[in-house]
Amino acid sequence: MLAFDQSHSPLLVGAIVLVVMVMVAWALQLMQAASDRKEFSLMLAGCMVCSAAIGLATVMVMTLTSADRLQAQGYLNDSGGSETELIGGGVSLDAISLPWDVPER
Repeated sequence: MLAFDQSHSPLLVGAIVLVVMVMVAWALQLMQAASDRKEFSLMLAGCMVCSAAIGLATVMVMTLTSADRLQAQGYLNDSGGSETELIGGGVSLDAISLPWDVPER
């Protein structure tokens, strides 16, 4: 499987995010035109464009956080056996203090 070059990842992510934003803006324009003209077909077209933008964003997130990519970045430890271990990011959830966890005075 082809791996992405790490130096091109931010550029690729930025381009995809820009495309998703343009698609959402276009969908909103279609829906506004549907509301103004009272045409249901334009509303459906806007919903389809918005669904495509959500699908593109979902595929981007799934691709950029796949197991192969995490392993290449050193976040996923594959010991060669049947188990794969996700290496911690250095922040423990025990270190986070939530407002309702503070003891009463």
